[in-house]
Amino acid sequence: MDSATVLYGAKAEGCQCYAISFDYQQRHRRELEAARDIAAAAGVEDHQIVSFDLRSWGGSALTDANLDVPEGRSTEDMAAGVPITYVPARNTIFLSFALGYAEAIAADEVRIGANAIDYSGYPDCRPDYLEAMQEVYRLGTKQGREGNPITIVSPLVRMTKGDIVRLGNDLGVPWEKTWSCYTGGETACGVCDACQLRLKGFREAGVEDTIVYTGK
Repeated sequence: MDSATVLYGAKAEGCQCYAISFDYQQRHRRELEAARDIAAAAGVEDHQIVSFDLRSWGGSALTDANLDVPEGRSTEDMAAGVPITYVPARNTIFLSFALGYAEAIAADEVRIGANAIDYSGYPDCRPDYLEAMQEVYRLGTKQGREGNPITIVSPLVRMTKGDIVRLGNDLGVPWEKTWSCYTGGETACGVCDACQLRLKGFREAGVEDTIVYTGK
C-alpha cells in the first residue's frame, strides 16, 4: 500500500515513472503479482522485477521457512525492537539496485515508500538511514560526482498509516490490487504485523479495505 501510494503520487505530479520490484524468494511473493497489477494500472513506462535468492542467508522469517511470522502483536510491541521479519540490509540492497537502474535511465529521483511512524521497527525505514543513503547516491555515481545526484524521495516517511490511506484514497490508489500480508497465503492473514498496521490505517482513515482476509 505504501509503494502504490508513492507511485500514484508521482503520477499525480506528472512524473514519468519507472517501477522496480524485487523477487528475493520471500515468503510473501504474492506481493509481486500485486506489483505487476499496480504498475499496469498506473501505466508506468517500464516495470523491472529483479530476481535473486536470499533464502540461503537466513536471518529473517520472510526468507526462512523454519521461522514463524509473528502474529497478534500490539503496535507498542512492534515499535519496541527489530522483529524477526526484518530482512538483513533489505532496503540497502533494494536502493542499490534502484540506484543502478535510475542512473542507467538518467532518472532524477528514486522514490521509496519507507515509513517510520506506523512501522515494525525496521532500521532501514528511518530518516537518518535514508539521509545516509543519499550521501551514497551522491558519492557512488557518475551523476553524483558530476553535480547531479539522484535524489531519494520518501514522501511517506513521517506519515501515519491512516494518513497514507487518506492520501492514497485521494490519489485513486486501487486498494483492491495492493498486498501487505507477510504469511504467503492466497488471502491476507489479518494478524501479522503488516496486516495489522494496514488494518489500523484503514480504520483510522474511515476507509473500507476491500481485500479478502482469512476468516472474514
